[in-house]
Amino acid sequence: MQKPSIPKGTRDFSPAEMMRRQYIFDTIRRVFRAYGFAPLETPSMENLSTLLGKYGDEGDKLLFKILNSGDYAAGLAPDELRQASKICEKGLRYDLTVPFARYVVQHQGEIVLPFKRYQIQPVWRADRPQKGRYREFYQCDVDVVGSRSLLNEVELVEIVERVFRKLGIAVTLRMNNRKILYGIAETIGHADKMIDITVAIDKLEKIGAEKVKTILVEDFGVEAAAADELLKFIETPGGTEGILAALDSYKGKNEVFDLGAEELKTVANYMTAFGVPADHFEIDLTIARGLDYYTGTVYETAMLDHPEIGSICSGGRYDNLAEYYTDKQLPGVGISIGLTRLFYVLGEQGYLNDRMNKAPADVLILPMTDDMGAAIETATALRTSGIRTQLYGEQKKFKHKIGYADKLGIPFVIFLGEDEINAGVVAVKDMESGEQVKVSLDEAVNLIRAGLAKKNEGKVICDKSI
Repeated sequence: MQKPSIPKGTRDFSPAEMMRRQYIFDTIRRVFRAYGFAPLETPSMENLSTLLGKYGDEGDKLLFKILNSGDYAAGLAPDELRQASKICEKGLRYDLTVPFARYVVQHQGEIVLPFKRYQIQPVWRADRPQKGRYREFYQCDVDVVGSRSLLNEVELVEIVERVFRKLGIAVTLRMNNRKILYGIAETIGHADKMIDITVAIDKLEKIGAEKVKTILVEDFGVEAAAADELLKFIETPGGTEGILAALDSYKGKNEVFDLGAEELKTVANYMTAFGVPADHFEIDLTIARGLDYYTGTVYETAMLDHPEIGSICSGGRYDNLAEYYTDKQLPGVGISIGLTRLFYVLGEQGYLNDRMNKAPADVLILPMTDDMGAAIETATALRTSGIRTQLYGEQKKFKHKIGYADKLGIPFVIFLGEDEINAGVVAVKDMESGEQVKVSLDEAVNLIRAGLAKKNEGKVICDKSI
């Protein structure tokens, strides 16, 4: 007999976990909608030609390719990609940004620019599964396309700050501008290695400066002195103020660098004007974002209390992504929250509130007579009032019935026996306090609503200091 299992790098989410995940999803959606972003969904699979060449060689290796027969071929080497087109025509999406760019170009005659959309869907990467990192995971993206206004960059920061504030998570958002990195690369004589340099810098926090220098020199052919100059500059001390001073001192050496520095300063000034707390964002020249398509502002977001966890939200500006499909200029900027990783981290760190109501229903009706008519009417009335209601129809002993509610964590139980039906009342039991009262159905609705409001006061993210 076959033992049931799931593919490596994936996971199941129990109903209780899904209740908390759904709370986070709904919180994120509400914030996205508050800023005028519209929902969008794209297919799980895209034509392989749409995906290839957008993420660099390392990203292309992580694409799940789908064989024409319907089977999967994961992680083909770069020299196999041309051959792959003969056996693979489609791939599972690697992120939500490239499919979004494809959608915008394909439907550009139907959409109004600037187009603001949010998208919450799973993506797949043929990466090595490890703690907190999966091959299938959800991303929550919010993007603006068809606009070069730097106000969009600031609005995205504000959205991220608001999302995490509503979830009760203190974060700091670090940002840079890829034009600055390109200008430095050009100044040290290696503009042709811009993508290699950003891929290496993107590993700085994980492996340290010495190992990044080794990669730059030995793998990418950057001279040791040039690598030293690059690393010394991007690791400029002094926080945001020190970095802004360093940017001024470098001014005039490279036109692209100057443009990136000006954009970065403008975004920082806008943030102050928008009232984003100064300790919730900082300029960090080590932020590179290794994907090919970023051209301007780039972001990384970390938890203030646990910076060692790494980024839980990232993104940036991609002014040229649509050029793969059209000659029309469609600049864009977006940011993505990695929900699966965030949920895992919150669970590992003990931030998920176990007291939150995770039951599939608010009330369980237990008919105590053979005639189910009154129970059905009561269930219908409760559901019409917006109360999630289960109607128990099993012929079990009372102990089993009440145990069912207890095991599921259902907050309230309504008993309907002949006495209650004849008196036109229902018996409502609060499963937590054990208190039981007989009241009219209208009073029961108000009682249950008040009880639920009290039980749901706590957020899905708890304060561990309490």
